[in-house]
Amino acid sequence: MKQLIQSFKTGETILEEVPVPLVRKGHILVQTTRSLVSIGTERMLVEFGKSNLLSKARQQPEKVKMVLDKIKSDGLMPTLEAVFNKLEQPIPLGYCQAGIVIEVGDGVSEFKVGDRVATNGSHAEYVCVPVNLAVLIPENVSDEEAAFTVIASIGLQGIRLLQPTFGETMVVMGLGLIGLLTAEMLIASGCKVIGFDFDAAKIEIALAKGVEAVNLGSVSDPVKYVETVTLGAGADGVIITASTKDSSLMSQSARMSRKRGRIILVGVTGLELNRAEFYEKELSFQVSCSYGPGRYDENYEQRGQDYPLPFIRWTEKRNFQAVLQAISTGKLQVKPLISEVVKLEDFQSIYGQIGQKKTIASILSYPENLPALSRLISISGVKPVISAGTLGIIGAGNYTKATMLPALQKSNAAISHVASNSGVSGTFLARKYGIPQTTTDYKEILASEQVSWVAITTRHNQHASIAIESLEAGKHVFVEKPLALTMEELDQVVAAQQKSGKMIMVGYNRRFSPYAEKMKQLLGSGEPLNMIATMNAGFIPAESWVQDMQIGGGRIIGEACHFVDLMIFLSGSLVETVQMTALGTHPAKNTDNATLVLKFANGSLGTIHYFANGHKAYSKERVEVYQSGKTLIMDNFRKMAGYGFKNFNSMSSKLDKGHQKMFSLLSDFAKGNKQPVFNLEETFNSTETVLQAIESLKTGEAAHLTKTNRV
Repeated sequence: MKQLIQSFKTGETILEEVPVPLVRKGHILVQTTRSLVSIGTERMLVEFGKSNLLSKARQQPEKVKMVLDKIKSDGLMPTLEAVFNKLEQPIPLGYCQAGIVIEVGDGVSEFKVGDRVATNGSHAEYVCVPVNLAVLIPENVSDEEAAFTVIASIGLQGIRLLQPTFGETMVVMGLGLIGLLTAEMLIASGCKVIGFDFDAAKIEIALAKGVEAVNLGSVSDPVKYVETVTLGAGADGVIITASTKDSSLMSQSARMSRKRGRIILVGVTGLELNRAEFYEKELSFQVSCSYGPGRYDENYEQRGQDYPLPFIRWTEKRNFQAVLQAISTGKLQVKPLISEVVKLEDFQSIYGQIGQKKTIASILSYPENLPALSRLISISGVKPVISAGTLGIIGAGNYTKATMLPALQKSNAAISHVASNSGVSGTFLARKYGIPQTTTDYKEILASEQVSWVAITTRHNQHASIAIESLEAGKHVFVEKPLALTMEELDQVVAAQQKSGKMIMVGYNRRFSPYAEKMKQLLGSGEPLNMIATMNAGFIPAESWVQDMQIGGGRIIGEACHFVDLMIFLSGSLVETVQMTALGTHPAKNTDNATLVLKFANGSLGTIHYFANGHKAYSKERVEVYQSGKTLIMDNFRKMAGYGFKNFNSMSSKLDKGHQKMFSLLSDFAKGNKQPVFNLEETFNSTETVLQAIESLKTGEAAHLTKTNRV
């Protein structure tokens, strides 16, 4: 299928061939008929992409600070690589779509094949959207009109926050597409509306809709104009739908408001507020969030958990429905806003001059008769892989893009497939790294006789199930940690591995770092060790999928496992007991401020401090080892000091956490050149350790690993 994507690095807009998304549980697959180009939003993205690196930095000062902190902790080159990788990733364009349902996922009852729907899908021939971001289109509303649903909902949510009442005077600052839609909906609510803009064409459209529209080029002082029209009282409310870096718009809005007036920011503006202007009038100010309640809430959007109507009357989905009802009844007239209808293949007539374009709304139209759905496509110009040890990659996120693929490329690994949910990221990586095929259905990889091993880098809740499927398909498996989120999953993986006889390997790369290997060499395999590892992990918001125990498993299971494995490697012994305590009086299972104490079979002791409340500039990872009057201190896999060793004092290098060596060994193993990279018993032991650590937190007692011998 064809999809419009844009690069943050170059600003180039491309009509890319990508595989059709696989319909997921709680989602529908929609064939697009029309989509609306949001000129303001998409122009900002394109212009940002076309700007140079310095300009990008000036536009995102908060990101610059993050980069500087990362340079301090990780070094210059790793940080620059991370920045360029981020900028290089293309993004799908568009969020206002109308089309026809062609497939329905499990658990969906309100839609059926053949329904016409409006969604927040992108500019693509097919989109997969969750049910809470899709609504049925009334029979008397055309697809072109329905394409306005989502963008109108942005204005409607601003109105909801403004809480207008019949007869009030409202000001709309900026009569772009959202501003015009907002003004018309305010009029439908019984308000008198004053609108300001510099564009004569927009002023003319607003006047035709009953807005008292004023060209800012012909009015010396908009504040005085509002005061005159309102007989000195001031506006009851102001909605800012304009986009500017200047804070003067906020000042004007405050000064033209009546005492105890309301100001809602829908657009983008500078926020250097004059306290006196707000204080003297007791003004209310609020920033509106997109389409309404539910936006950016994964439980609502992706899992279909609706907010109860008696308590949250207007969710984003119900806002969509309200907009379509207004269009259906003629209270919202969107046809006059359509400046042009352009075929998808002619997209450059819009995007090629998007910075100078004076249109109000551009509609993209899509072909009706499309080829059969294809979820596996070949990349043009890339030769098929004919090699032993061919790899298929399942997952195309940051780890795959920034860490795994660069390392595999240096290892001359033979990669035949890459799978991703949307198809965009997988196709991008396939083109960049010369991978012949990309798919949205990982089962295509498992069915390939050419593939001998798979790498799984999806979200954590999919690791165990896909690993089991892969083993059953006769593939060797590499899983980017963790291996499992529950003991039941771990047992199932172990059973599948034993039945298949294939190797399973987890991405515990730290043991392959030259620092870990040097530690192991210096310590030998003699006396027990005292080991202390401190992870200054940094803050991750509670709403992140990583913190969700059902999806990410929490950071102890998902990340602290690295240091359990490292201690197993250094001590040469398996963990027998683990006890975990955490910060606070009633810590949750997904705590990320915790200490794990490990007791090993050979008598070694390990303490892992995993903290998210430290400073970003401090080293992320530090390991101390004590043995028979000797001490090793490793700082962030960049330097190490030794005390009490005859022929070792220190070593230093660029950041090296062992990724490159691990993937080189994996590639060699897949080609039949080496022995297995990981010890299965140690791999399963490290996974059970972190799972039992969570159980220990719950009981308050040390947990005993009863199944350490799983091989």
